[in-house]
Amino acid sequence: MDATVLLILLQDGLLNGAIYALLGLALVMVFAVTRIIFIPQGEFVTFGALTLAFIINGRTPGTLWLLLIVGVIVAIKDIYHIVKYTAERKGVRIAWALLWSVAWPVALILISPWVMGKELPLAVSVLYSLAVVIPLGPMLYKLVYQPLAEASVLVLLITSVALHFALTGLGLVFFGAEGWRTPAFMKGQVDVLGMMWSAQTLFVLVACAILIGALWLFFGATLYGRALRATAVNRRGARLVGISTEMSGRITMFLAAAVGAFSGMLIAPVTTIYYDTGFLIGLKGFVGAIIGGLASYPITAIGAIFVGILEAFSSFWASQYKEVIVFTLIIPVLLWRSFGMQIMDDED
Repeated sequence: MDATVLLILLQDGLLNGAIYALLGLALVMVFAVTRIIFIPQGEFVTFGALTLAFIINGRTPGTLWLLLIVGVIVAIKDIYHIVKYTAERKGVRIAWALLWSVAWPVALILISPWVMGKELPLAVSVLYSLAVVIPLGPMLYKLVYQPLAEASVLVLLITSVALHFALTGLGLVFFGAEGWRTPAFMKGQVDVLGMMWSAQTLFVLVACAILIGALWLFFGATLYGRALRATAVNRRGARLVGISTEMSGRITMFLAAAVGAFSGMLIAPVTTIYYDTGFLIGLKGFVGAIIGGLASYPITAIGAIFVGILEAFSSFWASQYKEVIVFTLIIPVLLWRSFGMQIMDDED
């Protein structure tokens, strides 16, 4: 291996590792606030990338209709709850429920002919795709996870597995078995410190760094971010001081869906995305989250970047076993962490 190959592998590892870091941070955030191991995180990667690809190619993405169907079901559930359990401002609450769960999908469907297949800037298509995919996060939380908010972690994990299979099947129905790519955000090569970098790689690294910084500012400098941190530390204590754990869960899922969908759009120009591609990508982000103990954001980010670099070099030395090498990394991490854990009785 010469220096050129080494630098190419390093660039590829950093590119993948940055995406895994984003997904790992999202998984840690969701688990900390809701106790959900969010396996469907990878499906948002797929939905984001393929929705953008379909829009650019002038085809109607199935996620538009999925958003409408899920929105109608959520609206029916909300209206039933408002009519039965709410005594004041029923009309305003019903109007608000219809606005965010039904009116928003309908508006996106109505404007879709002016967006799909048009010679619009890529940024417009990206924003439209995000507007389609991101609301699925809080809607699915409200429909699937909120009724089980007090269930055990095992029940929530089983629910996540079931939702993953459902979304994967819907992905096959909506997008087919064909793989898709999207145009690059930036083209060309850039000389950085005497090393040639792909402009797309630099764009992804900068975008990931900005997004991680934005999440850090959100949790450290905003009221909602501090509320999420309080919920992550002590759910019961958060309720006692007036923080809605249901609202915290929906905000967390909104952020997780945004991170997943945007991550898919970042890698779609360099990787062919199929309906089930997001699962493996999400699992590699999960490996980073496991390295961080599903608790530490900095260790998760560092671990995810290490996973990306390990995958890149494994694909060079033993391409047939790169997935095995990456996922085997979980075993020594779990063994090391198990030595520091205290065994507790069920009553404790």
